[in-house]
Amino acid sequence: MKKLGLFSKAVKLLACAAIFGAISASAFSEGADYVKLEQPIPNADKTFIKVFSYDCPFCYKYDKSVTPKVVEQLGDAAKFRPFHLKTKGKYGTLASELFAVLVVKDEANGVKNSFSDDSLFKKAKMAYYKAYHDKKERWSDGKDPEAFLKVGLDATGLSKADFEAALKDEKVQNLLKEWNASYDVAKIQGVPAFVVNGKYLIYTAKITSIDGMEQLVKELLAK
Repeated sequence: MKKLGLFSKAVKLLACAAIFGAISASAFSEGADYVKLEQPIPNADKTFIKVFSYDCPFCYKYDKSVTPKVVEQLGDAAKFRPFHLKTKGKYGTLASELFAVLVVKDEANGVKNSFSDDSLFKKAKMAYYKAYHDKKERWSDGKDPEAFLKVGLDATGLSKADFEAALKDEKVQNLLKEWNASYDVAKIQGVPAFVVNGKYLIYTAKITSIDGMEQLVKELLAK
């Protein structure tokens, strides 16, 4: 009878675990935690995309403490891809052009992690974040593109001539065309905007922890 009692308890524990597992599996729901995009981003299977702008303070905050850790925890489960929003900020288009050049250069140099200290993209991005948000630099509110560009060039050691030549590269131009999808995503809830598999936009207001965000991304990757 004692063995039967232990068996009964074990069955109950397993049942409770199954119920808890079912609850956990349904912890995220469409409409509450994420929304399915009406216009998916093409060629984005198994990707974790962040739509951002250099002049977005929340993008800066996420890149300092949240996004790198989520990407690290995801590992090989998804390829992280940054999409810069050219329609935000006085120098949005110029920033996109420079960032696209640097992303392509990172790929050519074998730098796979855009949060790596070896990433030219990261060096320029953080230089702009710090200049704009920490130092309150505005580069004459759109009237001094040379000064704006110099910040990114100085951070990466790239010359203006090299930038202008690289900008003509077909890979760079194709990347900029892909980034045009950023606008339709950003107009839903602003930036930063996180998209999984090119289909599912995460509601940032629902993000309460790094682990929770990782779990949601993994669940959406499996859809």
